[in-house]
Amino acid sequence: MSLSQSKMSKVGFGLWKIPQDICADAVYEAIKAGYRHLDSACDYGNEVQVGQGIKRAIEEGLCSREDLWITSKLWNTYHAKEHVQQAIERSLTDLQLEYLDLYLIHFPIAQPFVAFDDRYPPEWITDPSAANPKMELAPVPLFETWQGMESLVEKGLTKEIGVCNYNTGLLNDLMAYAKIKPAMLQVESHPYLTQERLMKLAKQYDIQVTAFSPLGALSYLELDMAGAAESVLEQSVVKAAAERLGKTAAQIVLRWGVQRGNAIIPKTSRPERLAENLAIFDFELSQQEMDDINGLNSNRRFNDPGHFCEGAFNTFYPIYD
Repeated sequence: MSLSQSKMSKVGFGLWKIPQDICADAVYEAIKAGYRHLDSACDYGNEVQVGQGIKRAIEEGLCSREDLWITSKLWNTYHAKEHVQQAIERSLTDLQLEYLDLYLIHFPIAQPFVAFDDRYPPEWITDPSAANPKMELAPVPLFETWQGMESLVEKGLTKEIGVCNYNTGLLNDLMAYAKIKPAMLQVESHPYLTQERLMKLAKQYDIQVTAFSPLGALSYLELDMAGAAESVLEQSVVKAAAERLGKTAAQIVLRWGVQRGNAIIPKTSRPERLAENLAIFDFELSQQEMDDINGLNSNRRFNDPGHFCEGAFNTFYPIYD
C-alpha cells in the first residue's frame, strides 16, 4: 500500500443519489461526524455542493484538506486522451480543490464527447432531443484512457488513479500495459455479490478494493432496480450476528465488508445513520459468521449496464458475463 493510500479510511461517505439541495449540509455533517473519506463523481451531479460542504468544514476547523481522502471519477464521455484532463479539472473546480486523492475510470464504457457548455454532467444519452434518444458508443480503447489518467498523476492533479466496474479480464489487460499501476478497484460488492475471484486477483496485483453498495438492495429500491424482499438485512444469519453482538443488521453487513479487507462507501444523509455506519470497529464477526454471510452469495448484481442500459437508454451493452 502506498503512503497516500494508507490514510484512506475504510468507511467512506458515498455521494451517489444525494440531492443537490441537501448535499452541502450532508457532506458537512458527515465530516463533523468523523468521516474523512468522500466518494464523489462527475455523474452524481452534485460536486458543486460537495465542494461547498468541504469548504465549510475546512473553514470551521473541523479538518484540513490533508485530513481528507477525496475520490472522483472520469465519466464515459471523457475517455479520449485529450478530454481526460479537462474532466478532472472541471471536477476540481466544482469541488474547490487543487488535487484529488484518487481518480477512477467510472465505467469501462466510452461514449462520444459532450462539451461542458452543452450539458454537464452529460449522463448516458448522447442526444436527449433526438427522435430516438439513446446511449451511443465511441471507439476509444481503454489503453488510451489509461494513458490520459497516468498524465494526471504526472501533473499532480491526483495522487492515485484506479478503475471502477472492471472484471478480471479487463484488470489483467490493464496490468499488462499500465506504467502507473491502478491503486484502487471499486466494484459493487455485498453478501449477495461477494466477487471472491475478482477480490483475490486484485489482492494478487496489490490493488486495494472499495465496495460500493455494501448494503446491497437498499441503494436500488428507489430506482426500481431491486425489490424490498431482496434486503440482506432480513437474512437470519445477519440477524443472529446482530443479536449476539448487540449491533444493527446494517452494522453487521458493513463489518463483514471491512473484515474482508475492503473499504466500503455506504450512502446516507440521516445523522443517526452517519454515526452508526462508522461504529463498526469495536467488534468482530466470528469466522463462522463470516462464512455464513459469504454463503448468501447468489451473484446478484444490482448495478449492471447489461440490464439497465437497454431498458433506460435503448442500447444493449453488457460488461459482465
